[in-house]
Amino acid sequence: MSLLQLVDLDVRYGAIQALSAVSVEVQQGEIVALLGANGAGKTTTLRTISGLARPWKGSVLFAGQEIHRLPPHEVVGLGVGHVPEGRRIFPQMSVQENLEMGAYRRRGNLSQDMERVYALFPVLKQRRRQDGGTLSGGEQQMLAIGRALMSDPRLLLLDEPSMGLAPLVVETIFSIIEQIRSSGTTILLVEQNAVQALQLADRGYVLENGRVVMADQAGVLLNDQRVRAAYLGEGAA
Repeated sequence: MSLLQLVDLDVRYGAIQALSAVSVEVQQGEIVALLGANGAGKTTTLRTISGLARPWKGSVLFAGQEIHRLPPHEVVGLGVGHVPEGRRIFPQMSVQENLEMGAYRRRGNLSQDMERVYALFPVLKQRRRQDGGTLSGGEQQMLAIGRALMSDPRLLLLDEPSMGLAPLVVETIFSIIEQIRSSGTTILLVEQNAVQALQLADRGYVLENGRVVMADQAGVLLNDQRVRAAYLGEGAA
């Protein structure tokens, strides 16, 4: 079942065409990777899904409902969580306060959700009274993901979760992403580390200059010489 559908999206920033006729589909329970160089349109795609950017043409459907005209807080309320590039945590708030901010659209006792996040990220429980700005880069990324999970999303948008992190921390983050999917959350992953993204994902799309130029099963893309030449520095056969 399609959870997310992008249909012929055009997005402009003034005279700049950021996306041109982009169509992407994400099935319930999948991890889908969105690959491309800097400026290819990956972040704009996620921002359009979450309501932070408005399409000039085309539509965004979530669980069959058009959401591209909704404000971001209503998109969150429908079940879309967004972990932005650069983490965007609140540095002067504690870890626990940051997590509570992620649940601002929800009501009732959030302790169960908090404990679920702490089970995924035990280091956050240890540091729950620390200010977010005092955490390491990897811990801040865990906090950003945990904050998004506090909204209990059906779909989680992840923008460059490995950026600037040490290899061992990246392995931990990707292992946790797989755990999140195993718990029932669908994931759309923007990632420049093409190998790790495609090893984790079910399917992938490649963006160039705001257009989808390739779409296939992750294993097929991982072994495609064009992808390997573009992202792994290998010459095409």
